[in-house]
Amino acid sequence: MVSALAPKLVTLPEPRLAVLVPCYNEEAAIASVVRDFRAALPSAEVYVYDNNSRDATGKIAAEAGAVVRTETRQGKGNVVRRMFADIEADVYILVDGDDTYDASIAPALVSKLIGEGLDIITGRREATGQAAYRRGHVLGNKLLTGLTGLMFGVHMGDMLSGYRIMSRRFVKSFPSAVEGFGIETELSVHAVRMLVPMAEVPTRYKERPEGSASKLNTYRDGVRILFTIAGLTRRERPLVFFGLIFLFFALFSFAIGIPLVIEYFETGLVPRLPTAVLVSGMMIIAFLSLFTGLLLDSVTRGRWELKRMTYLSVPGPQDLRRP
Repeated sequence: MVSALAPKLVTLPEPRLAVLVPCYNEEAAIASVVRDFRAALPSAEVYVYDNNSRDATGKIAAEAGAVVRTETRQGKGNVVRRMFADIEADVYILVDGDDTYDASIAPALVSKLIGEGLDIITGRREATGQAAYRRGHVLGNKLLTGLTGLMFGVHMGDMLSGYRIMSRRFVKSFPSAVEGFGIETELSVHAVRMLVPMAEVPTRYKERPEGSASKLNTYRDGVRILFTIAGLTRRERPLVFFGLIFLFFALFSFAIGIPLVIEYFETGLVPRLPTAVLVSGMMIIAFLSLFTGLLLDSVTRGRWELKRMTYLSVPGPQDLRRP
């Protein structure tokens, strides 16, 4: 006879896994991506979102076994935002559709996320060939990662990686605002600002298959990511953003104003009146910027607390662990 006080074994359902693949003109690679992730994660549903491709990307993805949907607003950020809103799962695997990321490591990354109660794991790219990771992209990645680390304390080796394993509570509390390739930067900054448990794992990064071409323009998209970092700094750390503006105008005002002050004490005259007016105007702008930063910093703190509460309201990955 089993005692009524004996503990009952609770059988948790298998976690729902969703592989998210944003795509634009990837007919040469998408079939391999879908097949590889279906083989690595048999229980996962693979979703391919076609972003106005002019080739047969959607048709080939569907034939390979993916759920194919369309996002008409151009840009990777728009696609990822739509995916996060539409798809319900416990664990999300975000990967590019160019067949450069290693699908075989996905089960280990999912197990690590659940086992360690993490909210996001980033696959740090380690190139398997010289052509896989161009020098311009490597240098740009290091510069942008370093700048973001300076502004937000993001201690990562590959902030721009397109391979992410994420929990449901991270995805559903992510207020994306960017439209293009800045989405990776925003994901990293959101993770750091929300103080979520996170990790970075080295993953193989291979060359694109023959017939596939990169959509990334080193200079154009690098500038866009710079503007994304500036926008995130203004939105998430306004005191730093407006403090830098204050510092610029204050120093410039001192630089051209000190000779006027010295001349005034020596002669009792201010012969260069337009310069004096310019100095006064720049100092006023400097202090307006400083007060704006102080005011917005308080507002941002309230927004951060609201986002943190939204994040905490969603069950975390630790609830998916086996008893």
